[in-house]
Amino acid sequence: MNTFHNTLVTIDNFIWGPPLLILLVGTGIYFTFRLRIFQLRHLPTALKMVFSREENQSTGKGDVSSFAALCTALSATIGTGNIVGVATAIKLGGPGALFWMWLAAVFGMATKYAECLLAVKYRKTDSKGEMVGGPMYYLEYGMGNKWLAKLFALFALGVACFGIGTFPQINAIVDSAQLTMNAPAWLTGGILTVLVAVVTLGGIQSIAKVAEKVVPTMAVVYVVSCASVLIMQAEALPAAFQLVITSAFTGTAATGGFVGASIMLAIQSGVARGVFSNESGLGSAPMAAAAAKTDSCVKQGLVSMTGTFFDTVIICTMTGLTLVVTGVWQGDAAGALMTTQAFAIGLGSEQIGPYLVSIGLMFFAFTTILGWNYYGERCVTYLFGRKGVLPYKIIFISLVASGAYMHLDTIWVIADIVNGLMAIPNLIGLIALRHIIIEETHLFFSKQKETESEQVFNRI
Repeated sequence: MNTFHNTLVTIDNFIWGPPLLILLVGTGIYFTFRLRIFQLRHLPTALKMVFSREENQSTGKGDVSSFAALCTALSATIGTGNIVGVATAIKLGGPGALFWMWLAAVFGMATKYAECLLAVKYRKTDSKGEMVGGPMYYLEYGMGNKWLAKLFALFALGVACFGIGTFPQINAIVDSAQLTMNAPAWLTGGILTVLVAVVTLGGIQSIAKVAEKVVPTMAVVYVVSCASVLIMQAEALPAAFQLVITSAFTGTAATGGFVGASIMLAIQSGVARGVFSNESGLGSAPMAAAAAKTDSCVKQGLVSMTGTFFDTVIICTMTGLTLVVTGVWQGDAAGALMTTQAFAIGLGSEQIGPYLVSIGLMFFAFTTILGWNYYGERCVTYLFGRKGVLPYKIIFISLVASGAYMHLDTIWVIADIVNGLMAIPNLIGLIALRHIIIEETHLFFSKQKETESEQVFNRI
């Protein structure tokens, strides 16, 4: 068994090594320069659309508002990666990993824009009258490659059932409840199963309603908590920023419990954790974007790309700076324990720190389960039609119920492999359909300029 597990770990390290990371970041770099740093030039416009009442009351085709679709996507991406993943990246690659996480996020915004644009352009209506879309649809109807579409759907379904969508999140919730409230696993698992069943059986409308309330609230609470630490440690902030920048290009020397890191390790850990956190290029967010009420695929692409901005540029940055200013990255702690120590030191309280991190982990993990339940449902609908949805939901809820008692490292490694594999067909589709993405973008902004010119002329 050890040989089998070690073989899987080797495969996992290869898949999440330079080849996939280069393909993921390379795709983002291509769209960034082809669209002339589009994601930065139009970020203010995108943020305005996110919070615009007019945009979110759009009468375009779709099942939920653009904001609700964004929150559904964020519910799946804002999770343990924002708390545990950032700590892991800095523990492995030093503070410089945070810089490379930022860079991956900037390019990732371009990728997220491209894939969500295609999701709306090639979305379909299922037998129940709901909008369905995502990589499997633009791979089949845009690229004309049905087997690649099915391959993506199978990989994504595997991730929903056995990877990000279930066991890691369930264990995070169970462990956090035991740490802060001394709650037994059976009680936490039972409550979690009931909550997941109640929400997910209601479909996208129910999931979106929960997501658009819980995700922004918890994100704000967590960011404010991090900001409180940074304000209390304000004198250390300039040195922290300097350390992040310098160690990104010079590596980090061994100090305290930190074993040291090269520039290459900083790049790999920062980019890998950044991509894992915001999922740009993996093909998950487009499945939520396709349900948005919108009359423009470009508009939804703009709204969706802010997900990477919120997830990595804001939340991961706050976590990373909290770890650096408090100096916990130099200690022996890792993962959630490192973040917990940072809050305890930063806020000067051994009680408040663990509660803030644990509550954040529980809510972030819960919403990730909901988001990935929906992604799995979209894949089942594509592969088997609506008749497969109810059996899938029953299986998913059963997996949630059993997840509280599972500590299966091998299953997690397999899930990580499948998670990486689902990105490959999606990225092939983005590259193949690059001309569609570029044409739609140019057409939208050309029409927008014409409209603005007409308005100016009419005012004259």
